[in-house]
Amino acid sequence: MNGALDAVSLPKGTTTIGKTFDFEAGHLLPDLPSGHKCSRQHGHSYQVEVVLTASTLEAPGFVTDFGALSPFKMFLDTELDHRNLHEILPCAPTSENLARFLAGWFIQHLQPDIPGRLVAVRVRETERSWARFDVEEQ
Repeated sequence: MNGALDAVSLPKGTTTIGKTFDFEAGHLLPDLPSGHKCSRQHGHSYQVEVVLTASTLEAPGFVTDFGALSPFKMFLDTELDHRNLHEILPCAPTSENLARFLAGWFIQHLQPDIPGRLVAVRVRETERSWARFDVEEQ
C-alpha cells in the first residue's frame, strides 16, 4: 500500500446514504375549500427519497446495499403508481402525510431485514415543492 494513504486516521462518526425513487399518481384533497386548486383531481410525478444512516459499515463498506431497497420500489410500483392516492391511502394524500406513511411502511417492512436506520423520507411532488418526515431515533 501507499504509505501516505496508510497514515490517514479514520474519524468516528456516522455515514448517511440516500436513494431516490419515483412514481406517478393522482389525488385530490376534498377537505380543502372548493375554490382551492388542490381540491380538484390532479396528478404529480412524485419523487421519494429515503435517507439511511449507520455508525458502522457492513462489508464491503455499505450503510445498506442499495439493492436491498428494491422491495420499497416494488411497493411504490405495485401499490401507488398510477393510482388515485386519496382512494387508497389511510390518510389525506398530502406530501407530508405521504412521507410519514412511507416511513412507516419502510420501518415495518424493510428495516428489520437491512442494516442501517431510516433517518428520513422526502416526498417531492413538483420541482419546487417537497415535504420531509424525520424519523425519531428508535
